[in-house]
This record gives sequence, structure tokens and C-alpha cells, in this order.
Amino acid sequence: EKAVASAVEKLRLAMIDANKTVLEKLVAEKLSYGHSSGKVEDKNSFVSNIINGNSDFVTIDLTEQSISVSGKTAIVRHILKAKTNDSGKPGDVQLRIILVWQKQGGQWKLLARQAVKMG
Repeated sequence: EKAVASAVEKLRLAMIDANKTVLEKLVAEKLSYGHSSGKVEDKNSFVSNIINGNSDFVTIDLTEQSISVSGKTAIVRHILKAKTNDSGKPGDVQLRIILVWQKQGGQWKLLARQAVKMG
């Protein structure tokens, strides 16, 4: 669980910093990244949209996090509150997130993510 929590934190920081190298290391090749809008991205579009500023996270705060590990799979749930600047347009989001992490070659990789808007 500590290793998964560490991977989640590395992902949080890499998304804020738009760190392509770290993002590509943390994300599985077969990533399915679901947005609260219903849009689903693969690894390439997820990483490139963070790097090019289409998905620009200024701050990300995670609360109420739970981690459940079952073999080489981990399920993480949390609430994400963020300040965004997507394509230069400031905004605030509050989302419920589920992340599915898979241990690949000794490393935890993000395999799937789904966000739901909080009412």
C-alpha cells in the first residue's frame, strides 16, 4: 500500500509539473484514462494533453484516499480538488476518482482511471 501511495503522489506531482518523463514511467502502455466529461484517453493523448497545456493542473489536492491491494492490482479511490488552467482557461474541479494500478516489472503503473463530477 505504501508503494501504491507513493506512485499516486508521484503522479500528482508529475501532473502539476507536466513532467513527461515521470508521466510516461508511471502510466501503463494500455492506459484507459476517463474524464468526468466522458472523454477517454489512451497513454499518448493523456501525456501529450498534460504536456501541451490542454489539461493544465495548477494545484491538485487529494483527500479521503483509500487503497486496496489484491495481488498485482491496486484500487485507489479519492476526492480530487484542483485548480486548472486548461488551454489558458482558469477553472476549479472537484471529482471522485477511481484509479486502477497494476504491478508491471516490479513497478506500479496506472492502468485505468475514471473521474465523476461531485454534485
